Amino acid sequence: MKKDTLEYRMMLEHNRLKIPDSKLLTGSLIGKYPVILDGGRTIIFISDKSKESETRQKYELRKDNKVLFYSKKPHS
Repeated sequence: MKKDTLEYRMMLEHNRLKIPDSKLLTGSLIGKYPVILDGGRTIIFISDKSKESETRQKYELRKDNKVLFYSKKPHS
């Protein structure tokens, strides 16, 4: 534990070695495909283009469930 100092822990080079590359690309659109929903109001980026129809179906189901959830009256 010779180099176990606060300055060493805070160094970006030291921390970057422990972070996987997939985590470093968080928020990046490299290798992603856009799925346009709601007439262009919503865009979802997916990594597998073959799952586009599945993504559309899941979005519609969630949208319908959200409408049903908010339209119910709470119990007294």
